Amino acid sequence: MTDPTLPAEYEDLRKAVEAFTREEVAPVIGDYYERHAFPYPIIAAMGRMGLFGLPYPSEYGGMDGDYFALCIALEELARADSSVAITLEAGVSLGSMPVYRFGTEEQKTRWLPELCRGERLAAFGLTEPEGGSDAGAVSTKAGEDPATGNWVINGSKSFITNSGTDITSLITVMAVTGREPDGRTELSCVLVPSGSPGLIVEPAYSKVGWCASDTHGLTFDNCRVPAENLLGERGRGYAQFLRILDEGRIAIAALSTGLAQGCVDESLRYVKDRSAFGHKIGEYQAIQFKIADMEARAHTARLAWRHAAGLLGAGKPFKKEASIAKLVASEAAMANAREATQIFGGYGFMNEYAVGRFYRDAKILEIGEGTSEVQRLLIARSLNLA
Repeated sequence: MTDPTLPAEYEDLRKAVEAFTREEVAPVIGDYYERHAFPYPIIAAMGRMGLFGLPYPSEYGGMDGDYFALCIALEELARADSSVAITLEAGVSLGSMPVYRFGTEEQKTRWLPELCRGERLAAFGLTEPEGGSDAGAVSTKAGEDPATGNWVINGSKSFITNSGTDITSLITVMAVTGREPDGRTELSCVLVPSGSPGLIVEPAYSKVGWCASDTHGLTFDNCRVPAENLLGERGRGYAQFLRILDEGRIAIAALSTGLAQGCVDESLRYVKDRSAFGHKIGEYQAIQFKIADMEARAHTARLAWRHAAGLLGAGKPFKKEASIAKLVASEAAMANAREATQIFGGYGFMNEYAVGRFYRDAKILEIGEGTSEVQRLLIARSLNLA
């Protein structure tokens, strides 16, 4: 979209999520963060608001919205806390979106209603211990049992968000299912319900940030699921996850923008109260310039993700713009978190202040769903430089 003013329906959504974040998330999320506890009551409230169903049609329990609406919600949530925002982002753009994009009607009808209501969460099992940025280097294997036709999965996944909560219902797993005629690895996606025999959810990671979100490694030890749990066409797993990641980069850009803007919000409040050398520190030009740069970064990041989301919504190519948005916004988040911590001084190093959480949360945004280096590579390729 070219008009920076949000249409009424988006602005109403933004205000509703802003109020929810201010009144129900910000006052309590620090306690969850400190305890490394998953905020089930907050997630349930988000479900009742319809946030998990924003981009889906009402026939599956959704809100008849779009991806742009999801990103609006993500930005507003991340202005207060990224753990809550990433739970929504991963639950929708990585969790339920593959089912909606590629699933059969039966799969959509079975899984989407509970996911859209936020009563259950889904996860996307892509990253592996030896994979990292080389997401196509998949070693997890899914073979067909000749006696039953069921899939038998063996392997492991790393850093999987929403994979071990009490309300996790489904994990989409990308696995090697054979060889293409030209000898290349055949990759397919298989839906693995929580509690499937042979699915082992490893202990939760001890993370630097996102401490109120859920992240586990997964092990598949002869994990068996029905043949009909194949997601989409066999051998199309790589193309499926590329589409999901392209869209997800816009969502992460919106989340990053929220964190960047949250740093501005917190700094503005602080510099009006904090005094040094007989003056409010907001009166010093050095501080003013820092906050001006922070606001410029957040503004630029917002324009970038809105442009990419507008292209996606219009059915136009958006891959390059998604990478630009993700790169610009994630680096804005990291820079703003650093500057906000500097403005707060010693208090910025204390977890009781939001900027302490922002600083811990910002770095992963330059890594997850494609590192900054990967985004630069994709942008260069789009310019025929590689």
